[in-house]
This record gives sequence, C-alpha cells and structure tokens, in this order.
Amino acid sequence: MSEEFEKPVKRRFIAGAVCPRCSEMDKIVNYTLGDKNYRECVACGFKDEIRLQASPRELDTRVNQTADREVEETAVKILQPPSAPADKK
Repeated sequence: MSEEFEKPVKRRFIAGAVCPRCSEMDKIVNYTLGDKNYRECVACGFKDEIRLQASPRELDTRVNQTADREVEETAVKILQPPSAPADKK
C-alpha cells in the first residue's frame, strides 16, 4: 500500500477577525497545509490563502557593523596577589 496519511491540521480561531464574505465575527480559522497558510470561515465556507510578509531585516547600527570597526586584540595578564605575611602570635 502506498497510501500516505496526512497529519491532522491544527486549526486556530483568529480572535476578532471578520469574514470578508458573510461579515461574521470570530468565525475565521487559520491553518497551514504544506508551505502555505490559509484562513477559512466556519460559517459560510469562505477560504483563501494568507500571504505572510517576510520578516524585516535588521537595521544597520554601529553595534552590529563589525566591518567598519577596528577590533583590537590585546593580551590579558593575570596578576597573582602578593603572599600574605605569616600569622603573628
């Protein structure tokens, strides 16, 4: 048998969302099939693909730009504390 069983789709309701077709509130579910995200109205059956925007790139700042900065490498010398004098009696 070459039947493939798909995992059950996890559907989540979107709070406050209004259906574009029937204008019912809180009837829209969001789910993913493969690489695509979908929204669907459980009241009227409206369904469409959600196209999510790519995450914005990080803004260039002086902190994350290392090519412009000179990186200094200095050796660290560890000093031993002087020995304590013997106990006086």
